[in-house]
Amino acid sequence: MLAGKATYFWVKALFFTALLACALQFANAQYFTLEPGRKKVNIPFKMMRNMMVVKLLINDKGPFNFIIDTGVGLMIITDYSLVDSLKLPHARTIRLNGLGDGDASEALVSPQLNLGIDGLVSNGISAAVLKNDLFDLSGHVGMPIHGLLGYEFFNGLGVNINFNDSLMTVYRPKDFKPFRKSQKIPITIEDHKPYLQTYITMPDGTNVLNKFVIDLGAGHPVSIENMIKKYGLPKGAITANLGVALNGPISGYLSRIKSVDMGKYTLKNVITSFPSEDYVQRASVQRDGNLGMDILKKFNIGFDYSNGFMYIRPSNTFKAPFEHDMSGIEYYLAGKDLSRLIVSRVAAGSAADDIGMLRGDEIVSINFKPVSKMTTEEIDNYFKTPGRSLLLEVYHDGRHDRVVINLRRQL
Repeated sequence: MLAGKATYFWVKALFFTALLACALQFANAQYFTLEPGRKKVNIPFKMMRNMMVVKLLINDKGPFNFIIDTGVGLMIITDYSLVDSLKLPHARTIRLNGLGDGDASEALVSPQLNLGIDGLVSNGISAAVLKNDLFDLSGHVGMPIHGLLGYEFFNGLGVNINFNDSLMTVYRPKDFKPFRKSQKIPITIEDHKPYLQTYITMPDGTNVLNKFVIDLGAGHPVSIENMIKKYGLPKGAITANLGVALNGPISGYLSRIKSVDMGKYTLKNVITSFPSEDYVQRASVQRDGNLGMDILKKFNIGFDYSNGFMYIRPSNTFKAPFEHDMSGIEYYLAGKDLSRLIVSRVAAGSAADDIGMLRGDEIVSINFKPVSKMTTEEIDNYFKTPGRSLLLEVYHDGRHDRVVINLRRQL
């Protein structure tokens, strides 16, 4: 789990609370439906750093790249320039308490938008337009990202997500057909988010029932928010930067728990995030944490919000082990075309720390392959192979150096 993924989750979690009152004014009227005569619609998506990216039109302009995210309850536009390009009329401004002073702490509530996804019709959907991009999802993902689409997409549809083929198939709820041989699991929809109660097994073998947000927008496998206070910190945990929330950085730890149950399936040796004890949960629904994409993508998943069910069937990555970055490098993509890899943090005692890499360094190539010719998925995969040695070309202090980094497991 790289820092950008966690940053997005923690900011998003608190940001959602700030917008909830606003969302409640619109949510009952916000939904998608199928065009007349259609029984189902196939929607391709692209997986980028554990995020599902789809293309859509807004008021007949675009296409724009949006992340599908069950963890948000109101459509969010993160690119403020869309206000001008879409010629949105003056909208009501809301303030996000705790973020800071000035425009950075404000968002506009848009009028109803006409959202274009082939085969679907949008109804009454408004968005919160951030005056300042809190997430920097473009820099994290490595392609332009314009916003997040959540509850209003799932509210009026039955949705099958096939991670094997990077394809969503959507139905009217009455016509919904889950994947063959999938398991039906009850979920609840509370304050526009899906929740699942399931068992986890702690490192000491204790079996505990937990309530989790099902969060397609969180890149990590699982986060347990009350772990340290209730059970103490597991042995072998490493300190980690879990991101930045509205009130500042979120510190915490990464470790592994023995297992997480998903229906009749058990996932073992799961990498888990543990926020520090001073983290204050601001969610409007009491919960123990969240299940993120690194677990969810191990299944092909069906969501039926209207009847309160999720359907799961193992995907082709089900048996793959959970692996953590083995370099100690956290990074973002910068530059006009998002082709420059800039180091944002180096974990203490990591392989990158051993070779003296510093925040602000730029990695130009990996094993002689220019970073500008690579996707973020390729870059991340390079850094997740234990025992591997990589030759990095690094721009540091005004000069280019070649250094060898020897990857190793931190967890």
